[in-house]
Amino acid sequence: QAQLVETGGGLVQAGDSLRLSCAASGRTFSSYPMGWFRQAPGKERVFVAAISWSGERIYYTESVKGRFTISRDNAKNTVYLQMNSLKPEDTAVYYCAASADTFRWSSRPGMETRYDYWGQGTQVTVSS
Repeated sequence: QAQLVETGGGLVQAGDSLRLSCAASGRTFSSYPMGWFRQAPGKERVFVAAISWSGERIYYTESVKGRFTISRDNAKNTVYLQMNSLKPEDTAVYYCAASADTFRWSSRPGMETRYDYWGQGTQVTVSS
């Protein structure tokens, strides 16, 4: 059974860094585009970053550009989200997701419905 497991969340202070990992199992996700989303308390889940299977295409939401970096290691079936210069407004549960349809994904990589598999989420809390 396909499974995505996020790790690396925690409580940090503003300005600190964290690296989230998303380990995939049960399926060869190396050919799947992957994404990160986040959901802050009382808000809807929103797009953070996405990466094509090859890593050639990368997308970020505006608020994290220059601070967050998405990457992947297909040999390890793992996707990463390096988060630097964290701000209190980055506080959220972070989810990774995988898309089984590259063609559909490529038209709207930031749309939740383009993703077919989801992890359980990892909490990131940034104190001021």
